[in-house]
Amino acid sequence: ERSPITPHWINENRHLSCKKKLYIGALFPMSGGWPGGQACLPAAQMALDLVNKRADILPEYQLELIHYDSMCDPGEATKLLYDLLYTEPIKVVLMPGCSSVSTLVAEAARMWNLIVLSYGSSSPALSNRQRFPTFFRTHPSATLHNPTRVQLFQKWKWTKIATIQQTTEVFTSTLDDLEERVKEAGIEISVRQSFLTDPAVAVKNLKRQDARIIVGLFYETEARKVFCEVYKEKLYGKKYVWFLIGWYADNWFKIKDPSINCTVEQMSEAVEGHVTTEIVMLNPETVRGASNLTSQEFLAQLMSKLGGKNPEETGGFQEAPLAYDAVWALALALNKTVGPLKAKGHRLEDFNYNNRDITAEIYRAMNTSSFEGVSGHVVFDAQGSRMAWTLIEQLQGGSYKKIGYYDSTKGNLSWYGNDKWIGKRHSSFSAPLFPSISLSMCLCLCYRYIQNSQPYLNNMTAVGCMMALAAVFPLGIDGLHVHRRQFPVVCQFRLWLLGLGFSLAYGSMFTKIWWVHTVFTKKDEKKDKRKHLEPWKLYATVGVLLGIDILSLMIWQIVDPLHITVEKFTREAPKGDLDVLIQPLLEHCSSEKMNTWLGVVYGYKGLLLLLGIFLAYETKSISTEKINDHRAVGMAIYNVAVSSLCCILPLAWKLVHDFQMRRLVTRGEWQSDAQETMKTGSSTNNNDEEKSRQLERENKELQKIIQEKEERVSELRNQLSERQALRSRRRASTVSNQNHSSSSPAIPQSDPRSLAPPPGYPVPISDLHPIPPSFGNSSSLYQPDSKISRNNCHTSRLQLLYK
Repeated sequence: ERSPITPHWINENRHLSCKKKLYIGALFPMSGGWPGGQACLPAAQMALDLVNKRADILPEYQLELIHYDSMCDPGEATKLLYDLLYTEPIKVVLMPGCSSVSTLVAEAARMWNLIVLSYGSSSPALSNRQRFPTFFRTHPSATLHNPTRVQLFQKWKWTKIATIQQTTEVFTSTLDDLEERVKEAGIEISVRQSFLTDPAVAVKNLKRQDARIIVGLFYETEARKVFCEVYKEKLYGKKYVWFLIGWYADNWFKIKDPSINCTVEQMSEAVEGHVTTEIVMLNPETVRGASNLTSQEFLAQLMSKLGGKNPEETGGFQEAPLAYDAVWALALALNKTVGPLKAKGHRLEDFNYNNRDITAEIYRAMNTSSFEGVSGHVVFDAQGSRMAWTLIEQLQGGSYKKIGYYDSTKGNLSWYGNDKWIGKRHSSFSAPLFPSISLSMCLCLCYRYIQNSQPYLNNMTAVGCMMALAAVFPLGIDGLHVHRRQFPVVCQFRLWLLGLGFSLAYGSMFTKIWWVHTVFTKKDEKKDKRKHLEPWKLYATVGVLLGIDILSLMIWQIVDPLHITVEKFTREAPKGDLDVLIQPLLEHCSSEKMNTWLGVVYGYKGLLLLLGIFLAYETKSISTEKINDHRAVGMAIYNVAVSSLCCILPLAWKLVHDFQMRRLVTRGEWQSDAQETMKTGSSTNNNDEEKSRQLERENKELQKIIQEKEERVSELRNQLSERQALRSRRRASTVSNQNHSSSSPAIPQSDPRSLAPPPGYPVPISDLHPIPPSFGNSSSLYQPDSKISRNNCHTSRLQLLYK
């Protein structure tokens, strides 16, 4: 007995069989320069299956895909396009991949009133609405890479780059756009090489012309040929940076290729460290879009569809989300046209290659598309292209690592962390570090001898020691760990820790010795004072010293805050690599009146030290039970004074030296170059290098001018020779005419019309301007008795000839 319930799949099949079919003609390159169809075709089929099962999208229609392998070859695509157009059934939309094929299809589609939606075309030429009026693409234009490249060039302060490209339209137009952008940014393309199939000569030219920053634009198969030649020419390593396209397979350099004779190890060595720029093709956020799938769920289903194939060996795996969203963009656009077409009395199934109304309606729907896809937000600009973020990656250790993103719409360049790969910063600790350590160690060693007397003051000394020692940590921080904008906070932190630490540690000891001297050196009141030493007075004295420090540091911070200063020294060439220069840098905190502030602070501290030494000497023989450790305090003061003196003397010498230099500069007795040398220690060397480069440029310009002058002199000499020959002939003719004037026939006058130019040609300038009288008769310029030669040439005559 049959069940009264019909299985779900039977209902579904019956439902699909009742739908009207709309056909999509697609070209998926399964091989060739970009075999993107290997992953894009399964992705498109996944999207079609979901669309056809949705009851809210094209409920009366079923989309079917008719596809061929274009091999990324325009010639093969021409044949396949003919089959698609002249073979039933009629196709509503064409979906090509590969830029060279899309160019052919999109240019021809206008003649058949067909919308073209590409999932894998990046050629900038396709953004021409006049040439490709019905073209859309979910793959952004390749020119989207160029703003990212220019930003990286500017960030790393590169002013010269080189390019090597495969001679196809997509790469030629991309390079033309890059050339315009780098020109606007003040960057020069010093070398520009191209090749058709064999890059050997182009790579050798890059090596010969000493290219270092190289942008490569070619397909994946040609990339293997290029880097095999790169390995042979040793055009890789620390001296070179290669920028490539990011849509190759992740292991493109490991794929065995019979067209090259390099091993996988050699290819891996050659490509190590190169940078790629790639359009963000997979939504990084976990959101469910029109297909009700997150990007990670889509990847899982695609891997299942591929049957466990290695994604790194599957062409077009990165572009698969674009093919998936292309089908959804088409389905949503067709669904949007059903209502407007019905109002006009049309239906989608009525489409033919002569019906412009249906094409126009599909165009409007595509142009207003906006939805969340697995590749991100899908929206088309006025040229039918899609805007997206750019991902920046670098090949590190044989695998690609993400190093940043670039948002071209906002000009925002963001990094995953410090971009350490491009270089290292050499820094040095600030000068006060070692004095701080010696002072802190001295105070802490002395602290263990201070016992059984005024424990609160002893605690203050311990806290001061810890603060002075804690200053070691901010003193060790440089620009590698803290951004320059936050560095003034580190500078202030250093200053306050050292200043307050010294005031607490030394101020507590100074207070003890001060009150011992005050109480026990006055003979008349000695006995009474021994009995009435009040602790609050000790704490108040420390508070006064600490308050003076706080007030002075606050004034310094408000009036003349500290900031980071970087001093550059002479660049050094390390051993073993003559092409690398190390720029030593010294980062330290300073302010506009640094020496003045240091003089005030150290002067005040120095007076306290001198006074403390005096008081310790005065009280060395006093014995008291109230402050029974004053002798140990006195020894500690001596040690602090000695260690501080060792640190202050070099600083004092520097202050005096800077003051003398300032006076010399004020009187004009010291040149600015020398002053800069004293400041940085490297200005002289840098100036010499700059002068040398300037002289080389001037020398080349002078050589060019000299060459032009020599050519002009040679031309004038030729003119002089011709004039001399003409003068000789005229003298001979004059003598002959005088002898035969009676018998010579009349010379007929020439017709002025015979000298007129042909129709449409301008009148010669010599006819408009009569010859000056001075040139009317050559005898007035060249006298028979005065020869013009190299040794006998009057300047006035040369001037006339030159004019």
